[in-house]
Formats: sequence, structure tokens, C-alpha cells
Amino acid sequence: MAPPGFLFCRDPLRPTRPDPVFAEEEAAARRTGARTVLVDHDALLAGDPGTAVRRVPRDSGTYWYRGWMMPAVRYADFERALAARGCALLTDAAAYRRAHELPGWYEAFTGLTPRSVWRSLSAADLPPDPATGLAEGLGPGPGIVKDFVKSRKDEWHEACFVPEVKDAERLAAIVGRFVELQGEFLAGGVVLRAYEPFVPGGEARVWWVDGEVARVTAHPDTPGRLPAPGLDAVGEAVRALGCRWVTTDMALREDGVWRVVEVGDGQVSGLPAGDDGEALFRALLGPPAL
Repeated sequence: MAPPGFLFCRDPLRPTRPDPVFAEEEAAARRTGARTVLVDHDALLAGDPGTAVRRVPRDSGTYWYRGWMMPAVRYADFERALAARGCALLTDAAAYRRAHELPGWYEAFTGLTPRSVWRSLSAADLPPDPATGLAEGLGPGPGIVKDFVKSRKDEWHEACFVPEVKDAERLAAIVGRFVELQGEFLAGGVVLRAYEPFVPGGEARVWWVDGEVARVTAHPDTPGRLPAPGLDAVGEAVRALGCRWVTTDMALREDGVWRVVEVGDGQVSGLPAGDDGEALFRALLGPPAL
């Protein structure tokens, strides 16, 4: 069987070149000897997957995607469009959703990550008060509001941090503002997580391929800081999740316990500045171990 290739997002302004954000990574992937093909992310988001994958040669084998996030429903369209060309994604649509959205990965990481509750919501069909009953089962204390994929931590006090989740009025205000700011980009629904205090020093992003650590890098938000987290229990959770390429963002809680802050699909997780990903791509070209 031929080794997998990599599908990178194209530059919207220069369609024959990779998106500038991924240009160094695309060059690094080619240095490994891997096949690289450009896909149109804008067409995927617009619901035109056939156009998005038209540069992918027919019957050309399997691929890893490497590019911008997309909603799970669009990823499923992407998978079907490639299948119609006789090609396949190594992360299928079910695995993408499982790793990309918190409700998909939360059960495997229970006990390793802050307690969380959630409600599925559509940006097109919101209830009058999306926070009603959301805090039930979470317990008292501060919390963090996010959707199934992202928070708005840059609007910390306005649309992210809730000083007391049992304060229904304050929770409703934070959730309402979060939903308003997310707008059409609201992913899946609303999540409320118990707040845990972490020590300064940044997060580590751990890259897992077939259930084993492939790399540990700094988080893109703190590229100059690289903590060294303990990973034994996390590895068990990653293997239980059963996705081939995932990331776990790790932070040290004030009581000295390493915690999983976020899980993500590795295809759409960012590397820190200055890291072209070549070592990671080499790991992805090996045989599956799961």
C-alpha cells in the first residue's frame, strides 16, 4: 500500500500555492517524500466539496488533512467528495467529530479534565435563554463558557468566565453574550466547564499518533514556554478515544496535578511559531499502531 499523502489548504488569492499559514508545513511534508495536494477550504465551507477537492487525483490513495478547522458536517461532505474520487481520509468524519468537539472526547477524559456540562444549540434556532438549566449537575463555583470547540477567552469577563455558575442572572448574561459574539460560528452548542486555577508557565500541546506520543510542543499561544507534563493516564484516555491523530493541551493546576485543558483533532491543531512540523509528518507516514 502506498504511503499516505497530505491535503493542505490552498491560498485563496493564489490557488496554485498553499495557504501562507501552512506554506512551511507543506514544504516540510514534501521533504519527507510525501505527496501533497491543495484543497479549497472556502469551497468546503460554502458547501461545494466537489470543487474543493477537484485537484486531488482520482484513485490516489489515502490522505491526512492539514489545514483550517471546519464544522463536522462540512468535514463529512469533504469525506464523501474524496470517496467519490476513489480516495479516503485517514481520519474519517466520525473520528473528526469525536476529537474535535468536547461532547465526543469528554467521556474518555473524565477525571483528567474539568467537569463539564453542555447543551446542543443551533445558531439558526436559539432558545430565548440558552443558559436555562445549563448549570444543573455541575455544582457551585466559578465556570468557563465555550462552545463545543472554542471559547472566547479574549473577552474573559464579558463572554467566558462566570464567577459563580449558580448565579443564574450572571450566567445567563455571560452565555447570552458568548452566543451573540459567536453568531453563525457557534459550534455545536454551549458548554459550561468548572473553572480550575492553573499556575503561570503556559500549556504544552501533546501530539498523539496511533495512541503514542509523537511530539510535545509549546502551545501556539505561548510559543516560548514548554512545560513537561506527565502523560501516562492521558495516554490511556487517548487510546480509549480511538482516534489516530489527536492533540491534548496540558496545564499544571495549582495543586500540582497536570490536567487536560482541551482535546483536538491533530489535522486542525496549530503548531507554535517556528515549527514546520517535519518530525510530526514523518510520524504520520508510519504504519498504524492502533
